[in-house]
Amino acid sequence: MPDLGEVDCDRDVVFTWNGTTSGVRVPNADWIAADRKGLTICDATSAAFAQDLDFPKLDVVTFSWQKALGGEAAHGVLILSPRAVARLESYKPDRPLPKIFRLTKGDKLLAEVFDGATINTPSMLCIEDAIDAMEWGLEQGGLKGLQGRADANFEVLADWVSKTDWVAFLAKDEANRSNTSVCFSIVDPAVTALAANKQAAFAKAMVARLDQAGAAYDIGAYKDAPSGLRIWAGSTIEADDLKALTPWLDFAFAAEKLALTADAA
Repeated sequence: MPDLGEVDCDRDVVFTWNGTTSGVRVPNADWIAADRKGLTICDATSAAFAQDLDFPKLDVVTFSWQKALGGEAAHGVLILSPRAVARLESYKPDRPLPKIFRLTKGDKLLAEVFDGATINTPSMLCIEDAIDAMEWGLEQGGLKGLQGRADANFEVLADWVSKTDWVAFLAKDEANRSNTSVCFSIVDPAVTALAANKQAAFAKAMVARLDQAGAAYDIGAYKDAPSGLRIWAGSTIEADDLKALTPWLDFAFAAEKLALTADAA
């Protein structure tokens, strides 16, 4: 994480609340000045409904149904503050904007966009899926209930890490660790002694073994991140499933380390 105390909020600030690549999140919005002159533009895709977003400090917020609610990709939500609306109505672009990006007409906010008007007809199945997810979320206790589920999921993984010597959180600062996109490093000395490409191959072999066993899918580290594992623990995940996963992680590590020892011999 950068030093958030160095951020100049008199400029526009564009940031991601939660980083799925590194398992790091913004711990709070205390670094955002209440009397800021700039706009804060926040991608909250993997934070919405699972983390406590400080909306009075956020002028533009986006998130997708995919991460927050387990729905279809390519659909999202845009939330604008009065300050963001004022900017839209006063700013004059120096170039033509494609129709899909236009949010004003005649120097006024294109309010019908926020009332359901569309350029083309979206999938009604996707809309129903989002409504169903929201209704499920209400049954879980609403916003606080969903945040609680994500926190409980993270605690399952944190408890496992505390008892397991071959794995560690990729994010070193506990205050900045994500409770949704949880990223791990493999820290066993026999693995860390390997060249970087062989460490990556070890992690990929673990992921492949878990995939073949039907125990976990697509839990490898992001392609641009250090080698390791990445597990989604958002509100739509069941804590019991994560508890069932951890012995499989230990199994996959042990099996690959045994293979590594045999190769070395």
